[in-house]
Amino acid sequence: MVVVGAGPYGLSLAAHLRAAGLEVRVFGEVMDSWRHEMATGMFLKSTPKATDLSAPVPGGRLSDFCRETGRPPLTELTPIPCEVFARYGIWFARRFAGEVESRRVSSIQQATEGFTVCLEDGERIEAAAVVLATGLSALCHIPRELLPLAPEGPGVDAVLSHSSQQRDLSRYAGRRVVVVGGGQSALESAALLHEAGAGVNVLVRADRVRWGAPAVVRRPLRQRLAHPDSPLGAGWALTAVCLAPSWVRLLPARKRLWLHRRALGPSGSWWLRDRVENIVPLHLQRRVTHARRDGATAHLTVGGGEGPAELRADHVVAATGYRIDVDALHILAPDLRRTIARVPGSAAPHLSASLQSTVPGLYFAGTMAAPTFGPMLRFVAGTRFAAERITRSLRHLATLPRR
Repeated sequence: MVVVGAGPYGLSLAAHLRAAGLEVRVFGEVMDSWRHEMATGMFLKSTPKATDLSAPVPGGRLSDFCRETGRPPLTELTPIPCEVFARYGIWFARRFAGEVESRRVSSIQQATEGFTVCLEDGERIEAAAVVLATGLSALCHIPRELLPLAPEGPGVDAVLSHSSQQRDLSRYAGRRVVVVGGGQSALESAALLHEAGAGVNVLVRADRVRWGAPAVVRRPLRQRLAHPDSPLGAGWALTAVCLAPSWVRLLPARKRLWLHRRALGPSGSWWLRDRVENIVPLHLQRRVTHARRDGATAHLTVGGGEGPAELRADHVVAATGYRIDVDALHILAPDLRRTIARVPGSAAPHLSASLQSTVPGLYFAGTMAAPTFGPMLRFVAGTRFAAERITRSLRHLATLPRR
C-alpha cells in the first residue's frame, strides 16, 4: 500500500495504518506545504483544538508536542504560527508515522491488480491500494481574467503569483502590490505586505469583509447548549457536520456541494483585524474584469462598486483559493483520471463511506473528500475520521485473497 503526501492527513494515515500492522510506504516531504507554501510570519486560522493530528494512541496532540518541547501551552486565544505547526508535524512523524520517503511520485497507473506507482528516480512499485493525501498544491485557482499578466506562468518573479507561492513578502518593500481576495490568505498577505513597506490595495468581491470573533473560553451552560462548540466554530450546524461526516455523505449531491461552498466562507481571523482594518485599503464589491501587462507593470480594469476604475501595480497576488478537480492531479495517469466518477455537478471524486473512489483501491483524503463528507475534511480536524475509515477498509482489503 502507498500513501502519497506527508502533510497532516498523510502522516495521520501512516500512523494508523502501521499501528494496524499494515505494510505501507509513504512518499512526500514531511509538512511540505506548511514549510514551503506559507509566507514567513503567517499564523494558522484554526484554533489549537482543531489542529491535532490523529495518532492511534495517546500522546500525539499539539498540546503534547508543546509540553515535550518546552513550549508555552496554547489556548483558544493563542494564534498558532505556521512554523510551530510545521515543527509539530515533524515531531509527530518521528513519533508515530514511521519512515517517510521524501522522494516524489511522478505517476500512478492502474495495473492488472492494483496500481503501478512510478517515482521520479525511476523506481516502480506495485501497490494493491493507493491513498492520495496530496493537499492543495495542485489545486491553486487563479481567475482567468488575471492570467494575461503571466503568460509564462505565475510566480514570485512574474507580475502575477498565487498566494501559496509566496515565502518572503518583504521582497515587495517599496513596490505597489494588489491583492485579490477577501479571505484569510488575502487579508494576512496584505497585512504582511504593508508591514514590510509595500503599498497595498486589496480587491474584495463581497460587500464586506467578514471577521471571526475571539473564542470565549468559559461560556455559560445556556450559551453552550444554544451554540455548542465544534472544531470549526460554535453552532449546531457546524457541530453536526463535525460529529457526523458520514451523514453528510448521505445528503443529495446538490445539498452537499452547497454546504461545501457556503459553509465557512471567506473571512479573516479576529486577531488579524487590527492589522488590516483602517490600515490597508480594502476595495469592496470589486473584481478584475481585464488585465494586461506593460513591461513589468500590471494594468487592471476593475468593475463593480462605484463604477469602473484602473489600477497599476508592480505585482498582483491572487489569494483566490483552490478548486477541487480530479483532472488537476497530474500524477494520476489520464486514463485513470477518466475512470474516476465525479460528484454530480462538480469535478470532485465520488467517494464511498470509506473514502474510496469508484476505482477499487484508490482513496482520497483531505480537501478532495470535502464535497462528499463536508467542510471538516478541509481542515486538520478531519484527520481522525479519514484515518480510521481508510485504515478499516484497507485492513479488510489486506485479508482478501489475491487473484
